[in-house]
Amino acid sequence: MIRKLATGLVLAALGSTALAATPAYFTRFSYEGRAQEQVKAGPGEYQNPILSGYYPDPSILRVGDDYYLVNSSFAHFPGLPIFHSKDLVNWTQIANAIDRPTQLDFTGMRTSQAVFAPDISYHDGTFYIVNTCVGCRDNFFITAKNPAGPWSDPTWLPFEGIDPSIYWEGDKAYIVNNRAPNEPPRYDGHRAIWIQEFDWRSGKMVGPSTQIVNGGVDISKKPVWIEGPHIFRKDGWYYLTAAEGGTSVNHSQVVFRSKALLGPYVPFEGNPILTQRDLDPARPNPITSAGHAELIQTQNGDWWAPFLAVRPYADDFYNIGRETFLLPVTWKDGWPMILPKGQTIPFAAKAPNLPALPRPKLPTSGDFAYVDEFDGDRLAMQWIGVRTPKQPFYAVKGGELELGSGAKLGDISGVPAFVGRRQQHHVATVSTTVRFAATKDGDRAGLAAIQSDMSWLFFGIARIDGKPMIALYTRAKGPEQLVASAPLGAAGPVTLTIRADGGRMAFDYAGAGGKGTLKADLDVRFLSTHEAGGFVGTIIGPYAWSQ
Repeated sequence: MIRKLATGLVLAALGSTALAATPAYFTRFSYEGRAQEQVKAGPGEYQNPILSGYYPDPSILRVGDDYYLVNSSFAHFPGLPIFHSKDLVNWTQIANAIDRPTQLDFTGMRTSQAVFAPDISYHDGTFYIVNTCVGCRDNFFITAKNPAGPWSDPTWLPFEGIDPSIYWEGDKAYIVNNRAPNEPPRYDGHRAIWIQEFDWRSGKMVGPSTQIVNGGVDISKKPVWIEGPHIFRKDGWYYLTAAEGGTSVNHSQVVFRSKALLGPYVPFEGNPILTQRDLDPARPNPITSAGHAELIQTQNGDWWAPFLAVRPYADDFYNIGRETFLLPVTWKDGWPMILPKGQTIPFAAKAPNLPALPRPKLPTSGDFAYVDEFDGDRLAMQWIGVRTPKQPFYAVKGGELELGSGAKLGDISGVPAFVGRRQQHHVATVSTTVRFAATKDGDRAGLAAIQSDMSWLFFGIARIDGKPMIALYTRAKGPEQLVASAPLGAAGPVTLTIRADGGRMAFDYAGAGGKGTLKADLDVRFLSTHEAGGFVGTIIGPYAWSQ
């Protein structure tokens, strides 16, 4: 059966029809991570990033003195994580807006498809998320009376493009988004920003669409991928902020303004208002690829901007995905600035002038650790899988996570029997204990670290040539490779530990008559965005497959 939980997260209980011949049982998943840069926030300061690990494309909303933030989640399910804060620094996840298989179907989609760049807003007692599902039916919106859910099924919107956001003016609403330009594209990456009225009562687009930015700040310089637009009004001006330059090292944030909602919009001479692309790439502990910001005004009148950026461990290699950072916004001569040119994004800075919250039980920033004992009958909302499950494949009961069998890793037509947590630090230790009795060659259960359907590793119990083994397999776009294996001398539980340090991982095991380090120094740069491509970060957690 499928049970709807008070958290708003829908989890699948493992029914007898879904039970594999040899289910796997996991106990006590633990995670400990520390930031490689080892910068600590002092008194009155906060630490960047505010959401560590794979939490890209932040959209923020203030309702009174409450702040809500939502991130992209692509083809992971449940998706669209929603966070709450009162101080812009300490965040607690309260929901996944996509938490029912009936809302969106990610069947056949790769991990970096599906839901891109959500926008959260509020009007007349209702919360809205407008979003793009790449590979579904394009653009849609969902609603909720409480941001903790439940969120509605999607209402689909009939316009081309990505990255929609809603601008509210009185009782009217407008959607601004990236679409194709109103001319044949002049170059690869030539896009435009359009606006159209949105009838929020009927859930339909009305009136004509108007192109308000063609190409970007200066089309003569062939700017690429103008996207992630947001409009707000201040001092009689309409401000349009957007990302420009693509989401890699040339990423930036730019701003335009107009006296009229439909334009013409004039770019700021000081653009970009945020970027790191002009800095020395060899600087220590770089933060790169900054952009996709949204500006928010606090109840005290101050302005702040969450945005995405990355922390490479070397060159442009990072395995943990794009993260959410925060910086103050300053205003001069009617224009906002997030970070002056030539300045590096700080790891620690003065905290917002808001009542400080205590560090949450499950932190999202700095060094932290947690343990999930699999108590109760549900998984925490931080657990995610790959694609939308069509049938149950797991249960939580008696202090154990029981996994049946699903698709093989890499089979995009199905859903693997995998649930994982984001790797949130480059220096991290992940551990669990698994019981599994493989009956056929190829059967396996243990920990998987997945960046994409073509870039992943498995570490755990496997049956090889008729014998139970501890094994390490990798896939780096090509065929699966057996990296190392060792015999298990007895039946019983095995504790698996993965130790990550930048682009290297070590793999320890203990139990079932064996103990040791199966591989001490594996190059895992194939789990980086640089090598695997896409827009996500590494997810690590229990996985099982049996025939």
